[in-house]
Amino acid sequence: MSKGKIFREAMKRGMVSAPGAYDCITARAIDRAGFDAVYMSGSGTAATLGYPDYGIITMSEMADNAGRIARAIKLPVIADADTGYGNELNAIRTVREYEMRGVAGIHIEDQGFPKKCGHLEDKVIVPIEDYVAKIRAAVSAKVDRDFLIIARTDSRAVLGFEEAVRRANLALEAGADMAFVEAPQTLEEVTAVPRLVKGPCLLNMVWRGKTPDLSLAEAEKIGYKLMILPGLLSRTVVGACDAALRELKAQGRHPTPSSDITPQQGFRMNGADEWDRYRTQFRESAKQAAE
Repeated sequence: MSKGKIFREAMKRGMVSAPGAYDCITARAIDRAGFDAVYMSGSGTAATLGYPDYGIITMSEMADNAGRIARAIKLPVIADADTGYGNELNAIRTVREYEMRGVAGIHIEDQGFPKKCGHLEDKVIVPIEDYVAKIRAAVSAKVDRDFLIIARTDSRAVLGFEEAVRRANLALEAGADMAFVEAPQTLEEVTAVPRLVKGPCLLNMVWRGKTPDLSLAEAEKIGYKLMILPGLLSRTVVGACDAALRELKAQGRHPTPSSDITPQQGFRMNGADEWDRYRTQFRESAKQAAE
């Protein structure tokens, strides 16, 4: 079963919640915690390469990170694909590259390039005909029919809520599997999106962002099918790192990590059991063949 199919089966059981990962360590943590999917954060990916989420990262860098994460875990990965990195031609190649790497789905937005994080100001929105054409092109590029094309619109901040809903519906009509209205600004708008958009909807929960804070249960109750939490782990890690380093400087000795584990336990979290089996698995047969 493809990762896209696994994701769609999970949605049949209820709203899927997908915390954001930016590398294999955070993806494995989400897997251990028992979630149904992982979201590859574009902002987090940019940060690992030393950049802000300003559209500086290339398609190949983003797709490669998504592929590493997808290979490290069994969960389906939904990944940020920014604007599709150009026009319809670029969107087609973007879909092919992400799908080839084992990702379950991507979202493509209607910002001009270079784009910005959806919860920042001064975004540029492309004409609607350019956006819809790009979504059509992305849909046409799928090999696996279960691979998800999620149509994201950032137009709420620039053109208003009604236009954002209109764009979401036009993208669904163009073949998108899900709509992502980025950064609704009031509880009334958040509640209205699943009612007004004629298809499955994604809610992006960004801590201290533009969208009011909702619990997973509240989001599911009002009709969302996928909730992503892109910055949960990246911000937690930054805080934990800062706290540990402050303690090291103040105390002058290795502080107790928040995850107080041995080196062996740490390696096991990253797949050591599988690789340890390979140390001896092929030796016995080789020995027998030599006798």
